[in-house]
Amino acid sequence: MGDLDRILNILGEARRRLYRLAIVLGPLFGFLVTFRLQPVAVPVGPVALPLAYPVPNLFANVTAQVFRALAAYMLPSNAVLLNVGVGDSIVVQMEIGLLLTLILGMPWIVHEAGAFLVPALRRNERELLRRIGIPATILFAVGTLLGLMFITPLTFRLLFDYISAMGLAPVVGVQQFVTFALLYSLAFGIVFELPVFVYTLTRLGLVRAEAWRRHWRIAVVGALVFGMVITPDNSGITMLLIALPMIALYLGGAWFAQRWETGRPVPYVAGG
Repeated sequence: MGDLDRILNILGEARRRLYRLAIVLGPLFGFLVTFRLQPVAVPVGPVALPLAYPVPNLFANVTAQVFRALAAYMLPSNAVLLNVGVGDSIVVQMEIGLLLTLILGMPWIVHEAGAFLVPALRRNERELLRRIGIPATILFAVGTLLGLMFITPLTFRLLFDYISAMGLAPVVGVQQFVTFALLYSLAFGIVFELPVFVYTLTRLGLVRAEAWRRHWRIAVVGALVFGMVITPDNSGITMLLIALPMIALYLGGAWFAQRWETGRPVPYVAGG
């Protein structure tokens, strides 16, 4: 089989996997933007069990319900949300719908990505992928949940305290609010993957554990730059709230890499 045939086979397999993703994620996204979850209490013995059933509603859909819940939980009670642009409310619903689709469809995404990559991996790489799959998923979920439930609301409170101290009206655009909340929360999910990234590179023999310790200064600068880029505001507070956990997680990943390398040394194809 020639190189062209291999490339065509890879592209064909990628197209097939993307099609399988689309037939699952597409209807899921469509449901989120066209249906509303209507709460209902179902009596079960002495208690009422809170449930919900879907009702068609193009405007007050699931994404709108999630938006209202985020605003009520994250923003101070005196904050005012403004629809600045004509289409901001539609863009916000699309952003929330895409995020929920990715979160709810993540098991299927991981399955299809693994099915596409596994045939090209060596046995030790496949074993490593199986070992880090669950920890990586848990760390991403914990980081995103931590950002969503604690860090992002705390950041909003700090920023609005500065606004109140200057005697300004606590007003924010709806698209700015959603973009900040989603990006900031997802950033924590990505940051929590750092120990897995460090450990994986050492397990694959690409970077020695000692190199992670030797280049910690570069890691600190990189964390600060990442915090500056990923946060959509201009305050140093939000940058530090991202960078400081990132530095701690980097050091934790370096420790796990050192622990594994000390217990089971392997030949390296590239040094740090």
